[in-house]
Amino acid sequence: MGETIFSKIIRKEIPAEIVFENEMVLAFKDIHPQAPVHILIIPKTIEIETTRDIDSSKHSDHLTAMFEAANKIAEDFGVSETGFRLVLNCGADAGQEVYHLHMHLLGGRKMNWPPG
Repeated sequence: MGETIFSKIIRKEIPAEIVFENEMVLAFKDIHPQAPVHILIIPKTIEIETTRDIDSSKHSDHLTAMFEAANKIAEDFGVSETGFRLVLNCGADAGQEVYHLHMHLLGGRKMNWPPG
């Protein structure tokens, strides 16, 4: 995996509005929000480009940490009870722009189905 903007955010070389951080996960506000609450959640200590690159024997702890962070962030932002959406895009046709695994947490408004 090559250098991404997320790598620079993890190293604090680029500013981001960080809302959650622990040893495995970093979460920050999206600069182009698609909902009143739009947070990106990324693994800090491993490099995974897309969901196709996930290996359960190597990445399960990080994936669990991402979902646990999402639940805490949803609670912190007041959308835990009303509902929120978690999105993982995989590849260009799905809208993935940064090839560093990341989860979008969207909330604070009624979500439509189907998306896109």
